[in-house]
Amino acid sequence: SVVATETSVLTVISVPGGAYTDQAFGNVELAIGYIIGRTVVATVLIPLYKRGGFVSAYQYLELRFGRYLQGVASVTFVFTRLLAEGVRLFASAIPIKLLLSEFGLDLGYDVIIIALTLLTVVYTYLGGIKAVIWTDALQMGLYLSGAIIAIGVLTGHVGASGWSDALHNGKFRIFDTDFGLAHILTNTFALPTAIIGGAIFAMASHGSDQLIVQRILSTRSLRDSQKAMIGSGIFVAIQFAAFSLVGALLWSYNGGKTPKELGLATADNIYPNFILHGLPVVISGLLVAGILGAAMGSLSSALNSMANSTVADIIRSFSRREISDDAMLKLARYMTLVWAVLMALFAMGFSATTGNVYLTALTIAGYTYGALLGAFLLGRLVKRANQFDAVVAFVVTVIVMTFIVRVVKIDVTIAGKVTEKGIAAQWLVPIGVLVTLVVGGAASLFHPAPAPTPPEPAEAVA
Repeated sequence: SVVATETSVLTVISVPGGAYTDQAFGNVELAIGYIIGRTVVATVLIPLYKRGGFVSAYQYLELRFGRYLQGVASVTFVFTRLLAEGVRLFASAIPIKLLLSEFGLDLGYDVIIIALTLLTVVYTYLGGIKAVIWTDALQMGLYLSGAIIAIGVLTGHVGASGWSDALHNGKFRIFDTDFGLAHILTNTFALPTAIIGGAIFAMASHGSDQLIVQRILSTRSLRDSQKAMIGSGIFVAIQFAAFSLVGALLWSYNGGKTPKELGLATADNIYPNFILHGLPVVISGLLVAGILGAAMGSLSSALNSMANSTVADIIRSFSRREISDDAMLKLARYMTLVWAVLMALFAMGFSATTGNVYLTALTIAGYTYGALLGAFLLGRLVKRANQFDAVVAFVVTVIVMTFIVRVVKIDVTIAGKVTEKGIAAQWLVPIGVLVTLVVGGAASLFHPAPAPTPPEPAEAVA
């Protein structure tokens, strides 16, 4: 379920497209950093959550700092998720529209968005997190099976010589060893960026984002949570390798032609084009279903986590009276519907854009992930920090990161031409964490240190 949650339609089509062009197996390199980051989360943060019996990552912030920081973090999460998932929902409609048009169904983006949202919200509303987890697992099996089938069919077409051609043309390269400073700061696949930046990015996305943490907290034990967290990183690496292999074999299958030479707009269209024109009808339908599954998996996860965080972190924390579990469940279901409507409306409004929706979705996390992870680390590392310090640090970090994402550009020379590029998403999180710790730590020096708290019992620590 964790893997399906972080895998959108654009992952399914962009990883093969990237491997086809210039990324090779760079996503596997990135996954190594993810595994390191998830291991840190499994050993440091998950024990905190499980020991406290939390249903939301932000309940720790309430315990450590107070309900106001919990509320700020939760509101930041749900609105960031609304923006990111609204963009992803629209982006999911793009390849689906192209695929359906091949089958004679010429539907508009709005119709596809509404249909996807309705289909997904039914089982999310009725089944809660259990339904989301099981459908996620099935949907992941569907799109991954499609990739394995595609590898088999492509191998039958290109043979051993096709594999050899791809190897000799660098399509199986994993590590990017260009250590130029500008390249490291701006390129996702530069080795330090992928390993170090990727590890810290994974700590934020899988340790402080309710979208993922919610799944981990639904396990029966701490050990199960830790196995799920680390295992998801290993599985993502395998998944990236499978989709990258599809892209490398497609390069051999098409004789190394560029997307333009194939009559395609971008590299992202190469895999869908092969699905529609290079496979038998039954198998083609299976892979189309896999793409639909990837879209619904990420959407259902977002809706459930947003409803959970709204109820657990905002409504219950700020309610003047105790709310029963039954009432909480009803509220969560209502909030699922509310967020579904808002997300669909946002996605439909976004359909007028001409920008790169994939990059837009990625950079949205850069605004807030550093502040979220930084708040957790501030609570663990700066013992004298109080709620005021944490809230100030959180707000300042979001403001600073907004400036960095939107304004800061670095000159990079590509093929002899100087172009401006923003800082790679993997570096935005450590920058945000550093700002949070510096501001929060500095603010804590302007008031007396709090009274020391008694140590936790040894068995609780164990």
